[in-house]
Amino acid sequence: MRLSGKRIISFVDEEFEDLELWYPVYRAREEGAEVHLVGNEPGKTYIGKYGVPATSTYAFKDVDASTYDGLLVPGGWAPDKLRRYEDALNIVRQMDEAGKPIGQICHAGWVLISAKILQGRTVTSTPGIRDDMENAGATWLDQEVVIDGNLVSARRPPDLAAYGKAFCDKLAEK
Repeated sequence: MRLSGKRIISFVDEEFEDLELWYPVYRAREEGAEVHLVGNEPGKTYIGKYGVPATSTYAFKDVDASTYDGLLVPGGWAPDKLRRYEDALNIVRQMDEAGKPIGQICHAGWVLISAKILQGRTVTSTPGIRDDMENAGATWLDQEVVIDGNLVSARRPPDLAAYGKAFCDKLAEK
């Protein structure tokens, strides 16, 4: 239970990639972390790409990022929605400025791009947004997991085991 006492935000919105949301959430909970699903509306049930539901605990605007230890951003089509919420982008920026672990997988890089935190960073993502990541100033690598400071990134579902471990390892360091 090396993550006991740690609190994590996991963003959620419609059409999240089901495994990319739930696998890291359960992985962190297995290690003792408290994980809150946070969306644009509190108490809303969002539906993943494959029909798995996820109900938000809080709204972005109601979250004090300083009281959390890490952030998870799932992939799927949700990141294209998440990047439009200024309150969500502020959470990303606050977590990054504080050096707190930020996990992003697949299309989640879009959220970090919109938060403007990728300049000079090294990351991975689904190859489909490689150009977006590079145009935001990042160096993109085709690896299952890339760690750059507080950022932990992964490509897609086959990388989830390595990604979940790397994110929990990074969170345990803090």
